[in-house]
Amino acid sequence: MTSSIGNRVKIQLFGQSHSKGLGVVIDGLPAGEKIDMDKVEAFLKLRAGGKNPWSTKRTEPDVPTILSGLLDDKTCGAPLSVVFENTNIHEADYENIRFVPRPSHADYTAFVKYNGNNDISGGGHFSGRLTLPLCFAGAVCLQVLERKGIIINAHILSIGTVNDDPCDCVSGDCDTLPGCGIQAGSGGDLGHDVSQNIYDEFPTINKEAGERMIKAIEDAADSGDSLGGVIECCITGIPPGLGEPIFDNMESRLAYSLFAIPAVKGLEFGAGFKSSEMRGSEYNDSFYMDDGDVRTKTNNSGGILGGISNGMPIVFRTAFKPTPSISIPQQSVDLLSGDDETLEIKGRHDPCIVPRAVPCVVSAAAIVILDMITGE
Repeated sequence: MTSSIGNRVKIQLFGQSHSKGLGVVIDGLPAGEKIDMDKVEAFLKLRAGGKNPWSTKRTEPDVPTILSGLLDDKTCGAPLSVVFENTNIHEADYENIRFVPRPSHADYTAFVKYNGNNDISGGGHFSGRLTLPLCFAGAVCLQVLERKGIIINAHILSIGTVNDDPCDCVSGDCDTLPGCGIQAGSGGDLGHDVSQNIYDEFPTINKEAGERMIKAIEDAADSGDSLGGVIECCITGIPPGLGEPIFDNMESRLAYSLFAIPAVKGLEFGAGFKSSEMRGSEYNDSFYMDDGDVRTKTNNSGGILGGISNGMPIVFRTAFKPTPSISIPQQSVDLLSGDDETLEIKGRHDPCIVPRAVPCVVSAAAIVILDMITGE
C-alpha cells in the first residue's frame, strides 16, 4: 500500500476517517518559503462539511497542528508535518455495513484486499476525509507556486445535467476565470493574489447556473439520492518544457494525483473526448509569435504536447461519480452468510461531493506542478 506521491517534493498522507487523527508529511519543500497559515486555513474551509444544505452534516474544526518544518512562519528544510484531530465520529452508523458493502463504494474491494481487516467506519482510509491533509499540502504548494507566477484556478463545470459556462482557456482568450489571461512567458510577479474564484462558496462562472446546480442537489437530497458532476481546472503561468516522457509526462503525472481523490472516474485535457469528433483542421492549435514567445491561437491540446507543457494554460476536467451513500434502499450481499441483502445506509453523507472537491482538484494539481518545477 502506498499513500505517497512526488519525486523532489514528497507528500505522505496518513490516517482514517474515524481514527484519532490524520495528517500529512511534506518533504523537500524549498527552505525559506513563507507560509501564511491564515490563507491555508481559509483554503481548508472550502472542503469543510456542515456549512450548507449540499454537504455532509459532519462538522469538524479541522485546525492543523504543526509538528515540524516551520520556523518563524517559514519552511526550514525539515519535513513539514501536520496533524488534524478527528472529534465528531459516529462509528455506530457503520455497524450495519460491516459485512454488507455499499454499492459503488470501496467497502467490498477493501474487504477483499485486506482480508476483512479493513476499517469500515466512515470508509477508513478510502474516505473523502483524507482530502483534508491533501488540501493542506495543496494550500502550501499553492503559495510557493504563486510566488513563481503560477496560478491554479477551478470551477464547477456541471452538476448532473446542469452546466456552467466553460472557461475560455480552450477556445482562445483565457480571461473567463479570475487570475487567467496569463499566457506564455508572463512569469514573475503577477501583481495579484491567488484567484478568488475558488474561494466562492459555490464557484461557478455563471452564477445563475450555480443556483440551478444547488437546486438540483437539494432535489436529489430530498429524495434520498445523490448527484455527480465535473470540475474544470486551469493552470496559468506554466513555462514550456515541463514533463518527462514517457511515463512521467505532464498528463500522466496529473492523472496519477487526481485519481487519488475519492469518486474521480474520468479526466480529459483540452478539447478532451470532443477531439475524437473533430478533423485535424479543426483541432490543430495554430502557432504564432507574441513578443518573442510561441503561443497558439486555440488550446485544444490543453497546454500539453507530447506530454510536455507548451506554455499555454493547462486545462483539464475531472468527472466525479454520485456519492454512493444514499438513503434509498439498495441491493447488496452479506459477505459472511453469502446471502443477498437489502441495505439501508445510515450516517451523514454528502448528496453531492463536487462543491467540496474543488479545492481537492486544485491541491492535487498544485502538488504535482510544484514537484515538477522544483530543481528545474
